[in-house]
Amino acid sequence: MPSFKKLNTKIYKKSGPLITDDFLYWKKLGVPVLVKEFGPIDNISFSPIEPHYFAVTCSVRVQVYNPITKLVVKNLSRFRANAYGATFRSDGKLILSGGEEMNVKLFDVQSKSLLRLFKGHTAPVHRVNFLHGRPQISTFSDDKTVKIWDIPTEKTLITYDGHSDYIRAGATCEALPDIVLSGGYDNKIKMLDIRTENEGITVDHGSPVESLLFLPAGGIFLSAGGTEIKIWDSIAGGRLLGSISQHHKTITCMSLASDNKRLLSGSLDRHVKIYDISTFKTVHTIDYPNAILSMGISKNDDTLVVGLVDGLVSISRREEEKETKPNKKAPSYQYISGIHKPSVDTVVNEVKHEKERKFDHHLRKFEFSKALNSVLVPYVANKNPQITVSLMQELMRRKALEKAYQGRDKKTLMQILKFFIKNITDYRFTRIIIDAANVFLNTYEDSINVLPPEVAKLCMELSQVLKQEAQLLNNLAAVQGMMSMLLASQVSNAEDTITSERGHNLVPSKDAQKNFVLTVS
Repeated sequence: MPSFKKLNTKIYKKSGPLITDDFLYWKKLGVPVLVKEFGPIDNISFSPIEPHYFAVTCSVRVQVYNPITKLVVKNLSRFRANAYGATFRSDGKLILSGGEEMNVKLFDVQSKSLLRLFKGHTAPVHRVNFLHGRPQISTFSDDKTVKIWDIPTEKTLITYDGHSDYIRAGATCEALPDIVLSGGYDNKIKMLDIRTENEGITVDHGSPVESLLFLPAGGIFLSAGGTEIKIWDSIAGGRLLGSISQHHKTITCMSLASDNKRLLSGSLDRHVKIYDISTFKTVHTIDYPNAILSMGISKNDDTLVVGLVDGLVSISRREEEKETKPNKKAPSYQYISGIHKPSVDTVVNEVKHEKERKFDHHLRKFEFSKALNSVLVPYVANKNPQITVSLMQELMRRKALEKAYQGRDKKTLMQILKFFIKNITDYRFTRIIIDAANVFLNTYEDSINVLPPEVAKLCMELSQVLKQEAQLLNNLAAVQGMMSMLLASQVSNAEDTITSERGHNLVPSKDAQKNFVLTVS
């Protein structure tokens, strides 16, 4: 006797994300740990040396965290006003920080002592950088200047004043130790050569510049501002190579990861986008609970730290892969007191009988009304609506749905209508629920006037939902028509241009016309 064919509920399964190598790689970061600070997180900087501590700049202090324990190991609090842009030196021994006090401070990480104090700016300093391989630093200030300082003497070496608005972004490159990038709220990006006081290349980003980043070789740099990341070729005099626009709010920070093969960008839209550097296509997206102000990632991508506008620091640590030791092969025999004891060679697996679900049980017994009742209970209809829809479709296929609707009380009638109202706009279920709702209305059309007022009210609500959905479809159709007209007009204009150019090229010159007349005569 053939077994009963169970109801197929997987036909309405939601399509999940595309599983790629990047998806699996970044998912291993695990659930983030949230640490509360006392204000917006201005900057995050990772130490280049192990164990890769990271510095969080927030309010009137800079705190150094251990990425493994997620606890503060150093607290730099020599600030009377907000600190900005604290960053590690390449050896991880020093931290440089700007601030609201218009001074720049240099700290020793181990002793937490203040080593140098650089005075000279006349407005807050938001970004600071060490110059690679030199005892010098660069600072970027709201006084519209970029200054190059000598660390041993605390004196200003060069001052650039080419910007006309706040300077909130700066970058240096290990491959180009003499070059400094500055980005301002005047939309300008300037490439400065510290060997001369003259400004070099100037390009226009098109919106206030929030972040700058050199690619490792130094020939290409990236600028972030507004909703775009732009790619510039410095060797070709600042030629624009392309732009990336994957965020819908201001991009605030950028970082390189995966041995400089991936680019990360954080935005006020609460997303971190990850791009493949070779193609600049998005390969993964990470969501956060609030707007992102700052971001940092450790070497080997072990720890991703994101600073949010509400003072939360999100620390995601890569889950360590447990090394599985190979199982030692069990001996095929044992010796007990010198007696050979053979092992068991055949293992009989336990047969697990799958429990039959309630709706399948009722369907097998042709109890259609009870089958429908079993899938209308809240824990099925709310969590797994695809089961309810699949059963309704099966009952319609058997021409038994009308029978299942009949003879119902107020409670079950309301359950059916609430299910229709909640799920009829889900694109997976719309067609089936419309058919099921039509059968419902046909069943109760003669007794619509005697239905309880609560049921009648839900019928009116279902009608309103359908009207709103129809209005939305009409609006979308109108938008589609307008887009078609715009595209058609663009194609027509392009064809006219091509035709006119070809016609112009086909008109013979006066000399050619004269030669033609002479030849004919």
